[in-house]
Amino acid sequence: MSSSPPPPPPPPPDSSSLPPGSRATRFETSRGISVATSFDEMGLKEDLLRGIYAYNFERPSAIQQRAILPIISKRDVIAQAQSGTGKTGTLGISILQRIDTAVRETQALVLSPTRELATQTQGVIAALGDYMSVQCHACIGGTRMGDDIRKLEHGQHVVSGTPGRVYDMLKRRVLRTRHVKMLVLDEADQLLDRGFKDQIYDIYRHMPPGTQVVLLSATLPHDVLDLTQKFMAEPLRILVKRDELTLEGISQFFVNVEKEDWKFETLCDLYDSLTITQAVIFCNTRAKVDWLTRQMEDANFTVAAMHGDMLQKERDAIMIKFRQGASRVLITTDIWARGIDVQQVSLVINYDMCTNRENYIHRIGRSGRFGRKGVAINFVTSDDIKLLRDIEQYYGTQIDEMPMNVADLM
Repeated sequence: MSSSPPPPPPPPPDSSSLPPGSRATRFETSRGISVATSFDEMGLKEDLLRGIYAYNFERPSAIQQRAILPIISKRDVIAQAQSGTGKTGTLGISILQRIDTAVRETQALVLSPTRELATQTQGVIAALGDYMSVQCHACIGGTRMGDDIRKLEHGQHVVSGTPGRVYDMLKRRVLRTRHVKMLVLDEADQLLDRGFKDQIYDIYRHMPPGTQVVLLSATLPHDVLDLTQKFMAEPLRILVKRDELTLEGISQFFVNVEKEDWKFETLCDLYDSLTITQAVIFCNTRAKVDWLTRQMEDANFTVAAMHGDMLQKERDAIMIKFRQGASRVLITTDIWARGIDVQQVSLVINYDMCTNRENYIHRIGRSGRFGRKGVAINFVTSDDIKLLRDIEQYYGTQIDEMPMNVADLM
């Protein structure tokens, strides 16, 4: 894409990016990367700083300290960090620093794999930009197309959306790209997976030459890094080793239920512990979510459920209730595993062990957000033991048998 323009102070890191085409498997230390330990050191706009502190960000997280400066200096960046460490804040602050609110045109486009994550990102950007009069629109499927068209024609500084609806708006020429400076792929490993890959390339082709590209994710497999060569210009890679991805502050346990039929009784026994704060229960299929919800309700337990087959209005209402604490136990599929931030969640239960090793870290990252304590409990049948050991080995972590006093850990 474009060559890097002369950077503003503080100087951005140039020496630490890996050569194009090399495999980025090593941990990128702070050597060669400008690390800002406070938001005041970053040279941010005054109104943006006001928004940051009003949002109750006190000091930047590790990824924010290292990624914001290179991004605002217009570098292409691949940033990998644990779930719950402030990736959304990183992209929000960087975007708001780069856009010109006097120009009522789309200048940054953020793509997310789920509608909920796109909506959450829109909310964070709008809140951080509260003193900047920023216009940020969530462009997602399942909503009225006429509302998108009206909002985009009116002019939006930032669009946060899902690939399908965004591409639709591009084809209709309602989403204007002439002024786009930044394309951000959040949870990039999912976006570049088979389901979205072609759409991402189609969207990228609509961007002006020289558009800055930023990738964010907790996991970035080799094949995804290889794909980025097609649309990134010598990106700075801020990566962590796989064995450093296991989340600090999250206690991981398993319950040997032996048989699938015994999971439900185990969950009922745990129910009182679930409602101490808030809990998320993951199932592998939408049908299982519906079945488990019916079983829990028939047993007079109060639960909420969410999956991709539900209407968007229904999903939005469930999210609002859960965020407000009106519902305390949410049963869901992996639609909820990526980036959704509800601070009160302190317990995650994998009712079904996830078959995708990458998704394990995303699931358990729903608890213990931004350094808080959390607990993850895995229901393991005899068939799942090998999968559990595989996850332990993959992340270099240890998952112990659940103690009797698990409620005291939350």
